[in-house]
Amino acid sequence: MDLISDRGRRVSVEELNTSKLLAHAAKQARDRKFEDVMIVDCDAHHYENEHMSEILPFMENEVFKQLAMAAGAKGSRGSVAPGTFGYQDMGGRVTRYPLRASEKTENNRVRDVQLGERWMDAMGVDYSCLFPTGMLNIGLHPQKEMEFELCWAYARWVTEKVIPESGGRLYTMLCLPFSDPEGCLRMVETFGDRKGVGGFMITTVRERMAVYDNAYMKLYRAIEERGLALSFHSGPNWGSQTFQSCNRFISAHALGFSWFNILHCTNWVVNGMGERFPKLPVIWIEAGLAWIPFLMQKLDHEYLLRPSECPILKKKPSDYMRDMFYSSQPMEIQDMGALETTFRMINAETQLLYASDYPHWDFDLPSTIWDLPFVSEKAKHNILGGTAARLFKLPPRNDGQKQNLIKFGNLKAA
Repeated sequence: MDLISDRGRRVSVEELNTSKLLAHAAKQARDRKFEDVMIVDCDAHHYENEHMSEILPFMENEVFKQLAMAAGAKGSRGSVAPGTFGYQDMGGRVTRYPLRASEKTENNRVRDVQLGERWMDAMGVDYSCLFPTGMLNIGLHPQKEMEFELCWAYARWVTEKVIPESGGRLYTMLCLPFSDPEGCLRMVETFGDRKGVGGFMITTVRERMAVYDNAYMKLYRAIEERGLALSFHSGPNWGSQTFQSCNRFISAHALGFSWFNILHCTNWVVNGMGERFPKLPVIWIEAGLAWIPFLMQKLDHEYLLRPSECPILKKKPSDYMRDMFYSSQPMEIQDMGALETTFRMINAETQLLYASDYPHWDFDLPSTIWDLPFVSEKAKHNILGGTAARLFKLPPRNDGQKQNLIKFGNLKAA
């Protein structure tokens, strides 16, 4: 069969296979001896829209279930999960997207687990946090009831059918129906203790989300009390009024991922959530890193001029931002001097978490971190997996990893 590239070039392949596609990544992993490095990917994805016939039956409300399943039967996803306009599936010169569904897997095992094992083994990744793809737009749904039902159904499916099949290598931070504060709390109480749940995720692709609203305080406390993490996962939305003047997808894509996290991180910090929930690990995902120094400086400047508007804060906004965690992808590597400054400003050695974003078109390999010339050996081990292993309580997979975790303070010696 032929894969058709973005310029119409035909690429002949016998069979689409993730292991073959990532042959160069596997060579990198061997050359760098990643087998003894604990590598935890804190942001990887699967295409849950390919499994809606399995997910929708888990919906509780019979009316919404009937509506969703009827829409699915007609091949219409618009009334089930909202989508956004853009060219994600035609990114650059990527040729594997059109025939993604043709990759062969065994019938007796969950397909997404098998695909996950293939890319993880090729890259040298030990554990991966699994996120949905289409449901990252769930915040755009006009019905909060449908938002809850879809998040609930996905949570049941992924914790009952997918994660248990992974042999412990896949974990997740479950998507919360943030339009429904009580529904969010119910999800934490129901799924928070399930195996493979490392925390909960809020999709930041929404502009009216008030993370500081008192309606969410019980939610944050429930996550904090369970020792779990709260993550904010960004994305683009070309249809947002903010980006209506953008005439190219590259513009909305470049700005969107950073903008939504900038907006909600600002409200989180300024309204003192770091003071109210000091033991709650907060992670900002898939917005890159370049926005963080900008926001640190901007908020500090404003705060020093108008501290009376933030009476709950006991230190500068940048100090609260340094207490939080950030995923590395997509890491802006064009200016190494600027990147080194960013690493210093965010205390990357302890606060940065490696993320691949695989299988999306702009994913980063572990070598993106490992090959940085200004990063110490300890920082490399921490960023690639040591910090995440401690945060999500993930055990080493061999003696070499165990010794490195002990060496760099991420695991206590027995």
